[in-house]
Amino acid sequence: MSELDQEQRQEKIEDRNVNMNQNSPEILTNTIYTPAFLRQQIGRLMRVEFLIGTNNMTDRIGILEDVGASYILLRSFENDSLIYCDIYSIKFITISTTGVYGTMNNFQNMGGTMNNGGPMMRGPMMY
Repeated sequence: MSELDQEQRQEKIEDRNVNMNQNSPEILTNTIYTPAFLRQQIGRLMRVEFLIGTNNMTDRIGILEDVGASYILLRSFENDSLIYCDIYSIKFITISTTGVYGTMNNFQNMGGTMNNGGPMMRGPMMY
């Protein structure tokens, strides 16, 4: 990715992220609420499990990019795309404690891949 592309991508990220101040809604600032807690986890690798319907579970693995009042954005490992997820269908989130990561480029620069169990793929949650 060229330097210009990286700068444009960073500008988009800055535009997307909500700036917190004293007028921000409590749901995004008080960690007793899920969105506020998850905002503290931005940049971490996580596995998010969703309940679809009454008995169908599915999951997504990625880096948490952003959190709103009713959604989260995950950066997928498969194709470096953003996945918009409904926060109300989330049932479980497993958060990696091996570090904080910013982008897919960081993951690749660290030598990690989905197949070789690189530095981000430790622990029983990632399979």
